[in-house]
Amino acid sequence: MRMRSVFSRVALLVFAAVVVATGSVLAQESGSGTLRGFLSDLLKGEGQKQLVAPQRDTPERRVPFGQGEIQLSFAPLVKETSPAVVNVYASSTVQVRSPFMGDPFFEQFFGRPQMPPRVRSSLGSGVLVDPSGVIVTNNHVISDADEVKVALADGREFESEILLKDKALDLAVLKISGDDAFPAVRLGDSDTLEVGDLVLAIGNPFGVGQTTTSGIVSALARSHVGVSDFGFFIQTDAAINPGNSGGALIDMRGQVIGINTAIVSRSGGSIGIGFAIPANMVRAVVNAALSGADTFERPFFGASFDPVTAQIAEALGMERPVGALVREIAPDSPAERAGLRPGDAVVAMDGADIQHPDALEYRLVTHPLEEKGVIRVLRDGTTLELNFKLERLSDGEDAKPVTLDGRGPFAGAAIATLAPRLAQRLKLPLNKKGVVVLEVDRRSPAASVGLRPGDIIREVNGIEIEDSETMQVVARDTGRRWDFAVERDGRILRQRLRF
Repeated sequence: MRMRSVFSRVALLVFAAVVVATGSVLAQESGSGTLRGFLSDLLKGEGQKQLVAPQRDTPERRVPFGQGEIQLSFAPLVKETSPAVVNVYASSTVQVRSPFMGDPFFEQFFGRPQMPPRVRSSLGSGVLVDPSGVIVTNNHVISDADEVKVALADGREFESEILLKDKALDLAVLKISGDDAFPAVRLGDSDTLEVGDLVLAIGNPFGVGQTTTSGIVSALARSHVGVSDFGFFIQTDAAINPGNSGGALIDMRGQVIGINTAIVSRSGGSIGIGFAIPANMVRAVVNAALSGADTFERPFFGASFDPVTAQIAEALGMERPVGALVREIAPDSPAERAGLRPGDAVVAMDGADIQHPDALEYRLVTHPLEEKGVIRVLRDGTTLELNFKLERLSDGEDAKPVTLDGRGPFAGAAIATLAPRLAQRLKLPLNKKGVVVLEVDRRSPAASVGLRPGDIIREVNGIEIEDSETMQVVARDTGRRWDFAVERDGRILRQRLRF
């Protein structure tokens, strides 16, 4: 028994030596390279194979190399640009309308009721774009403001002057004065932006103080956002909240490539969908203000456009529905002189593709008046290139705005006789005739009866209104009974009242 035990131990040692000596060969043949695999192959036979898990490819990991990589951040960019982002405080006095106003019984015994005025304030952001103190912000931040103050990042406060404001574009230009040059940031070329570019949004959300958020450009040429008539927004996922309006959207070169304007939100806070007005549009408005204009006059082209639908694209032989379909052409306009016709589909301008009518309007508005442009159109299956040159909207025979006075319900409304140039600016059909309301003083009788900018006054007390001169005469009537009709968004609204 003892001899058998010794023999068993010797046999095991010999077997182990054989395994060690032939391990590499057996590993290649069996595909396992382990003693367990070798024994398994011996037990199962040569003909049987087994799936073997592949060796994992572990990605290379390393700690940050050097102090420079550890400290990579946007801090240098923020330090360079944030001093040019300011806070804008606007306040206005609002006349509250009494619920008894217009009640003949109440007014007979108590006179016309008067309510104490109420002070309304708003807070937003702005961007210094010139060392002389020129600031860009949103029009909705300072609209109807009686007083606008600007606070710099270093704590200094200044009274500001409103140089220009445009409701349709939702832009305003302010001016502050000081002894020294102000920190300013340059306007970049927003046409060079691409989806995915890194951006920073700087502003004063919720009034908590200057705040910087980061993100990317999510989309370009966004339209139908609903915050203004402008339809060529930059979309970003950088957090933008109430109070950021008028703040800067900064690219990685430290340039302003957009003015933050609006967000899509269900709760009032950021959900990652924000919109900014492109810097090229902002530049055109600032240049108009620096030239002394108090309003931004759009160049006159003399054509109105509709979107290209899938059905229209199929009829025109287009692969996909893009471009702007010409609806009508004003006589003796740049569009007519260029050879444009109703039914043409504008698919490109100055080398840039046109996706929709808002994109074409943006290209036209930002195109220099002194330079010729080229539009590419699709007509009867043929692609044509047409040269054009824009004119100033203010040129021509348009009637100048007049403000109605008197004691009637139209007092305080600024009106003008409609013409193609004015209709283009107001985005009305070019063939519309009559008198259009341009502005309404919020403390005027015209505001109290519900008149709005864009209303076309058709008839007053049985008199058809064809021009502003007729309207001025009618508005001075001293009667107390008024019956008038206005056209609003294509509908005729009638109103009868005692005033």
